[in-house]
Amino acid sequence: MATRDPDRKRQQLMEAALAEFAEFGEAGARVDRLAKRAGISPGLVYSFFAGKEGLFDAVYEAIVEQTVGAVSMDADDLPGYAGRLHDAAAQHPQVMRFLTWYALERAERPVPEIVAASMADKIAAIEAAQQRGTVTREKPAGEILALVLALANMWQRHTEDVSHLVADGQQRATITDAVRRLVTPQEPPRG
Repeated sequence: MATRDPDRKRQQLMEAALAEFAEFGEAGARVDRLAKRAGISPGLVYSFFAGKEGLFDAVYEAIVEQTVGAVSMDADDLPGYAGRLHDAAAQHPQVMRFLTWYALERAERPVPEIVAASMADKIAAIEAAQQRGTVTREKPAGEILALVLALANMWQRHTEDVSHLVADGQQRATITDAVRRLVTPQEPPRG
């Protein structure tokens, strides 16, 4: 006799939904197709979530919770942080594709509280590093964070038009070097 395991079914559904949404976005995803990917009936999707939109939101929330805790930031080593973000994105290309779809389809939504809190914490850490003199004061901490995040994820967000410009093995080094140059305080002129 088979036992029912709703937690396992929910996890299968979330994994299938990530794959479906990463490939087609919310608008192009189909409940019957993602249910088939999960090995469940389409009706079961609705017993877990309020339809496709609710499932899309749940996948986004799960990604955010996982991402916020997965890659810690040391404001005194922003190049290392950028490198770790690049590595995490390269290991999970479906997540990056999903986040691109989310940005396209949900741009009007407010920033989730967990994201806003995480960004505020990172900005405060960068401000403290600026006070210690380990990060340049030439730009506000928020701008520095935005640039670090953009640099860290630049190759995951682009197609062949720019991805071929730097060899795969050099992309991480290019990112960390760029961030190092961005955040390192300039020595005052001598003389």
